[in-house]
Amino acid sequence: MAKKSKKQQQSGGTPATVALTSAGVPFTVHAYDHDPAHPSYGEEAAEAMGVSPDRVFKTLVADVDGTLTVAVVPVAGSLDLKALAAATGGKRAAMADPALAERTTGYVRGGISPLGQRKKLPTVLDASASAHETICVSAGRRGLEVELAPQDLADLTNAVLAPVARA
Repeated sequence: MAKKSKKQQQSGGTPATVALTSAGVPFTVHAYDHDPAHPSYGEEAAEAMGVSPDRVFKTLVADVDGTLTVAVVPVAGSLDLKALAAATGGKRAAMADPALAERTTGYVRGGISPLGQRKKLPTVLDASASAHETICVSAGRRGLEVELAPQDLADLTNAVLAPVARA
C-alpha cells in the first residue's frame, strides 16, 4: 500500500507518485534527508534507507541513435552503453546531455524518476531487477524514493528487460 506523508497527500505528491497512485500500483515512499555533498545520489539513497545497493536503481538518460532512452540500473553498477544500444535495436549509445535530460523528463539530475516523466521515453530496466521482490527508484526528487515490484515498474514504463548494467 502507498504510504505518504501528510504534505505529499496535500500536494498530490510528485508526478511519479501520482502516476503510481493513478495506476493503482502498490508502492511505498521512502524519504530521507539529501546531503548535497554526497558523491553518489544512488549510494546515498541505499545508505539512508538501509537497503542493499543492488535493490536501489538509478535512472539514467542516454541518447541511442538520436533517441533519448531511459536506462534503469542498480546503483551498485554502471550502465553498459553498448548493451543499451543492443537492447533497443540501436547501434550507438552515449549519455544524454544532463540539461536535455532534465528538460525532457521534467526532473532534476539526482531526482529523475522512470515514472511520471514529462515526455514518455523508451525505457530499459536491467534484468537483475527481476531477482528482487521489490526495488527502489527515484520518486522524482532528491531524497525521495519509491519501492515497488519490478514487474509493476516495467509495466508502467513499457520497459524492455535486458542486461544493461555491469558491476
